Amino acid sequence: MIHQLIEKQLRLAVASIDPPVDPQSIQVVICQESQYGDYMTNSLMGIARQRKLNPRQFATEIKARLELDEYCESIDVAGAGFLNFRLKTEAIGQVLRQAIANGDSLFEKAIHPRTYVVDFSSPNVAKAMHVGHIRSTILGDCLARILKLLGHKVITDNHLGDWGTQFGKLILGWKTQLNQAQLEIDPISEMERIYKSLNAACDADPALYESAKRELANLQAGDEANLAIWKRMISLSQIQFDQIYSRLGVVFDHTLGESFYNGRLKSLVQDFTSSGLAHQHEGAVKIFFDDLPELKDHPAVIQKNDGAATYTTTDLATLEYRLQHWQPDEIIYVTDGRQQLHFKEVFTAFQRWMPGHRIKLNHVWFGSILGEDGKPFKTRSGEVVKLSELLNEAEERAQKVVAEKNPNLDQATQKEIARVVGIGAVKYADLLPNRQSDYVFSWDKMLSFNGNTAPYLLYAYTRVRSIFRKLAETGEAFESTSMPEKSRLEAPEEIKLAKHLLNFGFALQAVIADWRPNFLCNYLYDLAGFFARFWEACPVLKAEPPMRQTRLGLCALTGQVLKQGLEALGLETTDKM
Repeated sequence: MIHQLIEKQLRLAVASIDPPVDPQSIQVVICQESQYGDYMTNSLMGIARQRKLNPRQFATEIKARLELDEYCESIDVAGAGFLNFRLKTEAIGQVLRQAIANGDSLFEKAIHPRTYVVDFSSPNVAKAMHVGHIRSTILGDCLARILKLLGHKVITDNHLGDWGTQFGKLILGWKTQLNQAQLEIDPISEMERIYKSLNAACDADPALYESAKRELANLQAGDEANLAIWKRMISLSQIQFDQIYSRLGVVFDHTLGESFYNGRLKSLVQDFTSSGLAHQHEGAVKIFFDDLPELKDHPAVIQKNDGAATYTTTDLATLEYRLQHWQPDEIIYVTDGRQQLHFKEVFTAFQRWMPGHRIKLNHVWFGSILGEDGKPFKTRSGEVVKLSELLNEAEERAQKVVAEKNPNLDQATQKEIARVVGIGAVKYADLLPNRQSDYVFSWDKMLSFNGNTAPYLLYAYTRVRSIFRKLAETGEAFESTSMPEKSRLEAPEEIKLAKHLLNFGFALQAVIADWRPNFLCNYLYDLAGFFARFWEACPVLKAEPPMRQTRLGLCALTGQVLKQGLEALGLETTDKM
């Protein structure tokens, strides 16, 4: 890409400076004010200040050393020492022509790939996945997809809630209240029923609660009958999970639940206490953070009064396992914002326990989904919205929209398009806001063909595909080798579209810089807008050669970037709508 060539020239130009400059400190970014140029850098200002030089004079000297006449129409020194670069349209056309001819992507793969572990979704066994799981699942999957697209090694892990005190009540309920017929019809609902029933009964009857505790103790001791029931619960739950993930297009490399780490917990507690990192306090074992003001009043419990472990214990054991077996450079936990304190404790405790580790630990947290009344999103009766039912409604509503837009399509085609549009609309509506913000769930807004929505972007993609269908109907096919040697961009709409295509890589990098997919959503929305204006102003199939080939090439690249970008967000595409 051209901005990389500019960066390379800048780094060469400052290479002779003593002391040497870190090449990575030279960054070229998109110029936010297009009247000043296409790209810019402010990196020279910091270098000049470090060396007590006049920043503007230093920028002028560096500009004189640059050999960018082939790519830049102008290079201007601005402000206190910015450099602004305006590209030649001929250079843009040539880069796009090469991308088409070589089948290249319009973004750069990582020069030094890293290994990432992405921990997301994490539903609980014996419970229905609900709307509360959607943000973690969709956001985590999106981040994993983008990291893979950029050439990194990604390990995805679904840390199931499959262990803990609730299983004593579940097993007791299974033994005393299970309706086998209902279990065959709807296993998740039946397991939820017996848990609710036993939970209420245990609150009312201390003796029953003691029975549930004994069932849990027997499970933890390896009782064969209880283990068999527990494994059956996991198996039935996994069927539900797999159905949901299949509909969402989400795949995990590993599904290692809390139970997987159970054998590591006692030794972990012993390690913390013997090394003085944790202490007995009021019958429990706690890690204190007296030296950290934000955690001083929040010691982390790693063993409760009754000897049971906690989420903190399991999360520390999980980190130890990942360090030993996967050696990642970075681990990303995708959960809601209510767990911020928990992960600060876990990350701090792990740093003290394993001070030599070099893993970067990231808690990528998100806000809540609200109903249109501004309150937590629930059903009309006040129940939590089940994820399967939400996806069903998404497809049903989308089918009505598709039928109105294109009633001539057969039912099977309408249903398939509705699946793509409906699921895509739910995903996109979740990824579009700043992840740390709450957002209002609105069917009308997310399924609209106007504005920054999945249907709008998917429709833009079908517009691109329609051009090549019409081309094929004439018996002609677009060949990458048919692009003219000098691909001239003349109309303003052509130039703006072409420049935006070059910036796809910036959008992808912006996402992983702070784990915010909304940057990619907004890039694709702008791309669809640039293409719409190009569509209206620049005839493609009716244009004369070589303009026709150049515009077909722009359409091909637009379709390629829209498809890659939407798939990176986790959305499928469709050729017709």
